[in-house]
Amino acid sequence: MINLTLADGVAEITLDAPKKLNSLDEQAIDDLDAAYQEAEQAGVRALLLRGEGKGFCAGRDISEVVPATDDALGFLQGKVTPLMRRMAAFPAPTFAAVQGACLGVGLGLTIATDVVYVAENAKIGSPFAALGATLDSGGHALFVERLGAHRTLDLIYTGDLMSGAEAVTAGLFSRAVDPEELLDFTREKAAVAAQGATLAFRESKALVAAVRDQRIGLWESLKDENHAQGRLCDSTDYSEGFAAFQTKRKPVFNGR
Repeated sequence: MINLTLADGVAEITLDAPKKLNSLDEQAIDDLDAAYQEAEQAGVRALLLRGEGKGFCAGRDISEVVPATDDALGFLQGKVTPLMRRMAAFPAPTFAAVQGACLGVGLGLTIATDVVYVAENAKIGSPFAALGATLDSGGHALFVERLGAHRTLDLIYTGDLMSGAEAVTAGLFSRAVDPEELLDFTREKAAVAAQGATLAFRESKALVAAVRDQRIGLWESLKDENHAQGRLCDSTDYSEGFAAFQTKRKPVFNGR
């Protein structure tokens, strides 16, 4: 089950199947995609993704999968990849609060999220060695980019899992937080972002994506940054930010 709440400019999407560690079947993927569409149409200024219960998302729900007739390609290419693309393209800042298991498709959800905060005792890695399957949902690219080839294959071959604290130390995610404080911490950060200069955040999001995807290097990035700043000069947020600085008051941004 996927739940969506909208309040104070923030969308909170909850994976709500705690008995199966929020693992996702095709219907859940469709419902999650629809929740992101609804949040975008509502014009929210930040989004928070979380999982109910002990785990964030243990990956694909394989409890009723029949290997002889399974269409893994169809599930991943037809459902998961389009969802990840929608998530990554969401026009406002996105945050994830990750506790417990974050595996397979669950890991993919974090790859498609801007900022990921993890519980110190979260579990991240590749459990596929025991299934005769391979790491999917972008896991190879994430691990090789941030951990290197040797550590990636170590995790894949052994099936060992990293704690949230280890994953942050290794550069996988942004911050590790006490499990009891994780959700409140992430909600606070999302709320702050929603009150920020979200038009400028959108420009930065696009620039980071271009650099990450190796479409641009330093000099191209400088040019794109210059043009982004030029576009922002015409925004009300830009005028408000400068006026607030010059009059020594707190800015009030409206995302325009």
